[in-house]
Amino acid sequence: MPDVQPLSASTPRVAARLAARAMQKSPGMVHPGTTSYDHELEEVIRIARVATGCVNEVYATKFAVELKSPGDPVTRADRESSDRICSELSASFSGDAILSEEAVPSSPVELSRLVASKRVWFVDPLDGTREFTERIGEFAVMIGLAVAGEATLGVVTLPAEGETIAGRVGGSAFVEDAHGARRPLAVSAVRDPREATLFVSRSHRPPLVDALIERLGFPRVVPSGSVGVKVARLVLGQGDVYVHDGGGAKRWDTCAPEAVLRAAGGRFTDLDGAAIDYGGTDLVLRRGIVATNGVLHEAVLSACARTRATAAAT
Repeated sequence: MPDVQPLSASTPRVAARLAARAMQKSPGMVHPGTTSYDHELEEVIRIARVATGCVNEVYATKFAVELKSPGDPVTRADRESSDRICSELSASFSGDAILSEEAVPSSPVELSRLVASKRVWFVDPLDGTREFTERIGEFAVMIGLAVAGEATLGVVTLPAEGETIAGRVGGSAFVEDAHGARRPLAVSAVRDPREATLFVSRSHRPPLVDALIERLGFPRVVPSGSVGVKVARLVLGQGDVYVHDGGGAKRWDTCAPEAVLRAAGGRFTDLDGAAIDYGGTDLVLRRGIVATNGVLHEAVLSACARTRATAAAT
């Protein structure tokens, strides 16, 4: 499996071309035979491409790094991408609620009102900020729409690679390259864990992961930053399973990746096999993440259950 490479010297030129092309697309055009969600997906791709240009412009400079809290870095790229996405979403989808990692309401009442909306856009303007600050090319821009608490459509851009992964649940998933060419995506058909590739966090590897490797016999374990990047690898057919134990991830980390993975034929649940509820006020995914190609999902859930039961008994 090829390693994820950092930005090349040509990236600023690619970013400028992508941003210019994104700004030229008409957000008001609905083509014959498309649904409203198809139209919305196209508009969100445009917005994500514009934000990706902002991220790449900062990445090409000597940017400063601040800490929101210990171990939680933030940069100008996070804030500028968030501002641009939220502004564009507000203009294109007036009346919809928007929740960005960089603009969470301080009032619990306001947060409760926001997430109770029927349509909520979950925005992670720079997923993988730690990798961004370390000049590792594993970061993403992510915009997902939840309708009535369920992930419905999503866009994940990979700025270091110039690719955009997009899809809607009940529809299909595709990747768009830096030149605008698209191809459909589908998850792998691997059925045996002993032939599968497991993606894990680069910075956070809990005991659960090692126990799963032992139980299921994964022959390849690939560390990676960013939830969006790891799920993109599954959708691109470069991996089969991603498991997270519940520490740190929040709903803006998963809404877009979940929609894209499900659109490509995969499954996305918590460690108990339950769907992620995007209508709750607790933004932390305390019951973890299991993302797979679908056919491996039950085996992974079963192994997770046995591992957790063993840990609880000791």
